[in-house]
This record gives sequence, structure tokens and C-alpha cells, in this order.
Amino acid sequence: MLLAVIALGIVPLVGTSYLYEAILTPFLALALAGLGLNLLTGYAGLLSLGSAAFMAVGAYAAFNLSLRLPILPLPVTIFAAGLVAALAGVIGGLPALRLRGFYLAVSTLAVQFFVAWALNRIGWLSNDSPSGIVTAPRLVVAGISFEDARGRYLFSLAVVALLTFAAWRLVRSPTGRDLVAIRDHETAARITGVRVARTKLLAFGLSSFIVGVAGVLWAFAYLRTLEPAGFNLDRSFQILFIVIIGGLGTLRGAFLGAGFIVVLPLILARLGAAILGDGFDSGTLEMCQRIVLGILIVAVLIREPAGLTALLDRAVGRLRGRAA
Repeated sequence: MLLAVIALGIVPLVGTSYLYEAILTPFLALALAGLGLNLLTGYAGLLSLGSAAFMAVGAYAAFNLSLRLPILPLPVTIFAAGLVAALAGVIGGLPALRLRGFYLAVSTLAVQFFVAWALNRIGWLSNDSPSGIVTAPRLVVAGISFEDARGRYLFSLAVVALLTFAAWRLVRSPTGRDLVAIRDHETAARITGVRVARTKLLAFGLSSFIVGVAGVLWAFAYLRTLEPAGFNLDRSFQILFIVIIGGLGTLRGAFLGAGFIVVLPLILARLGAAILGDGFDSGTLEMCQRIVLGILIVAVLIREPAGLTALLDRAVGRLRGRAA
């Protein structure tokens, strides 16, 4: 509750354009993508390496709906784009009916490669742009423009808050319990009456819907453009790292992991520039930044394999114990 008050009430009053554009807006988009993947991997136990592909499906679906059906309000366009991503997720999740673990992950990797191929080969998706890069539509809802940095942050915040609440309700519903049952023991879940095949496809659809909407925010609110490079394989691994670092099977983990992935590289970049100065070129600084980030990720996971959520819960428990 306190974080919601800060995000909605305090940050818009004191935030700068740099804070909105470089930190908060990408944080919200990636946290939402991590939230969607966590429903699939953390709660249902189905590993996916194609999250960026479903982000791309959502983003390009929203772009084409805005371009070819401009009469649609923006919220309807985003919802419809999420449905398109959900359909793609269900189709991409069909191998989950036969495959598990590493083999399922490889099949979702094939989806990533197929979407990348389609974005580069099918010109209609990018309105036949020679470079494949197109400008995202304006963020306007009911005549109110959200084009400035603060407006894009508030728009993203509203979408993320709505879908986070929906995910919170989902994981506490019978459907959420079915997802956890499949993750913990698929055979036992089937024996107790869980419709395993249906639930797995539902998990892929719901996850891809949220990830697809995150792709819309990533392209429309953060990048302000659509390009295939914005949804490459590195993005899929980035989202997976967010989920693992934040904590599997917890909604908070998506936000903690996104904060770690978004904020820490900026801090490392500032420290690297301050310490090393002009003695190294930008490529060397970036490589050093990645090495340090990787070491920190490994250190966090060694200290607490359950992720930042478990570390935070442990710290809060200690503080409460001392206060008592």
C-alpha cells in the first residue's frame, strides 16, 4: 500500500524526465513482463525462453490495430493486442502437452526465432518500413495525451497496477491453485481432478497476455518505436533473470527482480565512469559492467536461491524480531 502511494502520489511531484524515461517506465514494463512469466514458470512450473517473442507479438499487434483500425480507443487496442499475444502463447504452448523441462524451453526458443524471422521478413507487420523501424502511435486516452515523460509513466503505472491486481486475484483463485498443483506434482494433480492439458494452455495464454501488454508498454511508452532488435533473445533472458532473481512463485519477485536489473546497471555505469574515467572506451566499460552484474547475480542466488523476495522477508522478520 505504501509503495502504491509513493508511486502514484509522490513520484509524479518530485520526479524528473530522466527518472521517468530511464528508470521508472522501463522498470514497469519489465516488471509486468516478469509478472507474466512468473505465472507460467513460477506458479505453473513451465519454463519459457520466448517471452520477448510474445512481447513483440503484443507490440506489433497494437501497432497494426492502431494503424488499420484507428477508431478503436487505445485501451481496447491494448486489450486486443494482449488477446493476440495470448493466442500466440496458446499455440506456442502446445508442445507443453508432451514436453517438460529443458525440452519445453527449447520449443519456446523456436517461437522466439520464428517471431524474429517474421518481423524481419514480413514487411506488412512494420507497415513496409525499409528499416523495419516504425514510430509508435501516440498515447491518447479519451482526448487526454500521455505523451510527455510523466504521462507515459502514469499510463504505464495504471496498466501495471490493473494487471497486477488481476494476477493477484488469479493466483488466489482455484485456477491459481491448479497451476501450483501442476508445478508441484503433475501426476498427483491429474489424479485429483485437475485438467492438466487445459490448465497448461491456460497458463501459457494468461502469461502471454500479460507479457504482450508489457510489450506494448515497452514499445509505446518507453522506446517510442518498434523494431525487431527491441525484442531479441537477450530480452527473453533478461525477463527470465528478473523472475529468478526476484523469486519464483511470488508476484513481488517480478518487481524486485526488475528493480535489480534496471537500476543496478545504471548505478554500475555511473560508478564505472567515475572510477575509470576516460581511460577506457565505452565498450570496455559496458563489458566490465556486465561482468560485475553477473557476479552480483551469482552472489545473490548463492546467498538465497529463492531470490530477493526471500531475502527481503528474512530481513523484515529480523527487524520485527528485534523490535519485539
